[in-house]
Amino acid sequence: MRVGLFGGSFNPAHEGHTHVAETALIRLRLDKVIWLVSPQNPLKPRHETAGIDARLAGARRWARGSRMVVSNAESRIGSRYTIDTLRLLKRRYPGVKFVWIMGADSLASFHRWRGWTQIMQSVPVAVVSRPWAALKARTSPAAKRFRHARHGSRQAPILPQLKAPAWVYLRGPFNFASSTAMRERQRWRGER
Repeated sequence: MRVGLFGGSFNPAHEGHTHVAETALIRLRLDKVIWLVSPQNPLKPRHETAGIDARLAGARRWARGSRMVVSNAESRIGSRYTIDTLRLLKRRYPGVKFVWIMGADSLASFHRWRGWTQIMQSVPVAVVSRPWAALKARTSPAAKRFRHARHGSRQAPILPQLKAPAWVYLRGPFNFASSTAMRERQRWRGER
């Protein structure tokens, strides 16, 4: 089985998340994409993060089709960090070919994640283009450090079979939806 793991705060979830998940599902020929809704992103302020139930509900609205699964696995297992989640899932499901999925905006700050080099060495990674993030992503510490492991987008269908470190950058039409912009609009309107 070929499974994409799409982790994030989804604070709030939006059509840009759907775009990233569907792009990976199709281009990598995955069997499923699991949206891993983080209990709390360690790099983001707790007071700016909606509750887990609201974020799960939002992700369920945007995860379309039977091949998209929304999960609170990190809350259930008590994991705060992606590297810990990956280690557990790989141990528990040794026959599954996992791929980590992220938008290019996440690759730009990936070097701030705990265990980011271990993540790259643990599973193949698919990076989906996002507006205004291409240059920052391509020049990020992670892209530079693992430039030797980057594969062309034509190799995307075989990415799940490749031994990590291996990653692809998937270009395509942009989706301009942004959780940050949505939160800013809510603050401007006085909503929460």
